[in-house]
Amino acid sequence: MLETVRGPRQLIVGEGVAENIPRVVAECGSRVLIVTDRVLLEQPGVAGIVAAVREKAAVTGVFADATPDVPLSDVALAVSAAAEVDADVILAIGGGTVIDLAKIVGVIRRHGGSPRDYYGESKVPGPTIPLVAVPTTSGTGSELTPVSVLTDPDRELKVGVSSVHIVPDFAIVDPELTYSCPATVSAHSGIDAFCHAVESYTARPRPHGPRDPVEQVFLGRNAVTDHYALLAAKRIARSLPRVVKDGGDKDARADMSYGSMLAGLAFAHAGTAAPHALQYPIGAATHTPHGLGVGLLLPYALDAAKDAIADRLAVLAGVCGLDVTGASDAEAADMFLTWLDGLLADIGIPPTLADIGVARADLPRFAEMAGGVTRLIQNHPGPADTASLTAILEAAWSGERTRQVLTPEGRQ
Repeated sequence: MLETVRGPRQLIVGEGVAENIPRVVAECGSRVLIVTDRVLLEQPGVAGIVAAVREKAAVTGVFADATPDVPLSDVALAVSAAAEVDADVILAIGGGTVIDLAKIVGVIRRHGGSPRDYYGESKVPGPTIPLVAVPTTSGTGSELTPVSVLTDPDRELKVGVSSVHIVPDFAIVDPELTYSCPATVSAHSGIDAFCHAVESYTARPRPHGPRDPVEQVFLGRNAVTDHYALLAAKRIARSLPRVVKDGGDKDARADMSYGSMLAGLAFAHAGTAAPHALQYPIGAATHTPHGLGVGLLLPYALDAAKDAIADRLAVLAGVCGLDVTGASDAEAADMFLTWLDGLLADIGIPPTLADIGVARADLPRFAEMAGGVTRLIQNHPGPADTASLTAILEAAWSGERTRQVLTPEGRQ
């Protein structure tokens, strides 16, 4: 056995823990760049954090112009903002876009160059300046993971910078910061977290050589990632519909924060798989939210690999509250996929790629592009050649799997 576990130096989770942010930042440096967005900056909770950090820091700059999907133009502007204050620590307050932006700014701040110099796995040559990550959504897990996903205008799909050196130094996860998250954002970020858990749990296990843990970022599932993934799936399954329906449900918000965090710990090692790889070109082409895309694709990718992972889907069925007593693995797997269809419908995820404007003629091209995202595709538990990936997209485009929606009573 040869494995590794990755995560921040310290992870702090719970209601009210945001009060620790100024002290943690001050212990990391005195010249702070705060990365966030305009909407968040106007919220009292975030504004209060910014004011408290200003009181402790010698110099504070704020970059609040983060926009979705981290375009390279944002990176250039944020790097300039970091240079203006000679930042020696970065505080990221926001969703995955904000934290991913802060990660790549830290890389360039320490090592120079441009984002393109670091595309792929393990291209970052060493540690970056300290990063304190504070999520305001329950979804991406970016506060815990070794990945920054960017949008390059010269490429037809999103690109990733993957390195152990970009895992944030400190992650402070306070559910209270998610209370104002809109229902649509809660749905898209929440299903993204559920995909992280399920893709990690069903990822292909791979043998490793002694150099793999430092040369590769995603290494496939193991017993540790399985543990985190199942805990995450259980929490998210029972609470995601609740936060979409009632953003003020504090217990469900706490569940989602914990679930997203646990899913992040799982995929920081195991990695994600085909739904994420296929979403890269589809998201870039349709400009649809990341979580919407991976959530839509998840049941089709799992269905295509069902024969190889029926036992794991059966476990997920039980974890998600389905009564699988007496059911075979194949039967329980079908129950899980039917339940998943109902969950997606419940939270407003469209059932087909046609619904989000994907042209059928583009499917083979998207499949070929996704096949080049090796760090993700190698985790897919089923066939992953271009023809097989095209078949997944064809099913997702046509809705070949008939969605059967369970009642809430049948779901829990």
